[in-house]
Amino acid sequence: MISWSKIGSLFAVLLIGWSAAISTDVALAAGQATRGEPTPSEIRRLLYVGNSFYYYNNSLHGHVNRMIAAVMPKEKREDYQSYSVTISGGHLKWHDVGAYLDAGIGSSSFNENNEVVTSTGPLRFNAVMMMDCSRCPYDEASRPVFHEQVKIKADAIRKRGVTPMLFMTWAYSDKPEMIEVLAREYLKAGRDNSMAVVPAGLAFQRALAGRPSLVLHVPDRRHPSLSGTYLAACTVLAAVYGIDPRNNRYTAGLAFEEAAYLQQVAWETVQDARP
Repeated sequence: MISWSKIGSLFAVLLIGWSAAISTDVALAAGQATRGEPTPSEIRRLLYVGNSFYYYNNSLHGHVNRMIAAVMPKEKREDYQSYSVTISGGHLKWHDVGAYLDAGIGSSSFNENNEVVTSTGPLRFNAVMMMDCSRCPYDEASRPVFHEQVKIKADAIRKRGVTPMLFMTWAYSDKPEMIEVLAREYLKAGRDNSMAVVPAGLAFQRALAGRPSLVLHVPDRRHPSLSGTYLAACTVLAAVYGIDPRNNRYTAGLAFEEAAYLQQVAWETVQDARP
């Protein structure tokens, strides 16, 4: 199992650029992409790019949105918008992320009466959070393609003035050792491309280490259960938006005690990685 001290030292390199208190030179040396990219608290419009790990359980972004709604007044939370583009079993190379950003995603939405309305605000995304297929960084044969595609996608995203970031996936329930390679490769891709990494996979590892009886996967051993999706949502809330998930009243229908544990695990996973 990866030690948390080692994780902290590696992952801090990626997240140090999110601290407003450090100098520009230190931030650039630590892996910040470019001066002026948004910090977590500045991200309002987020595009999720991935596969079924996102869309299970009525979509990860929907749960994150409900957690945001639970802690913000309506007039403020309307500034926060997210959209999810997924392909079943999707590899990162299947996604034309540049085309997504050029397509005007978000130009319309549904109001409270389920009527389609045209958006009046800007359509520009602040950030794109992308993942590869669950085995792509893990399998030796596909690993070079993973790193190649991360660079291609990151360059395309930055060319459009948007911040790229990565979403670290989790190990299969019957192959917990996968997280060793997944964490290593996602962190390497983050360092190599000056991108932050959302440590969902490490949150899964930590949650199961503390409570081995937790069921974070469905019977296929890969996809997330509702608890797994909720844990990932708590991690996104903390890592991307800088919002503490603890005591959030939205629990996705989980028992309060379980939701509270998952909130705590997500918060600790992200905080342990910060400098």
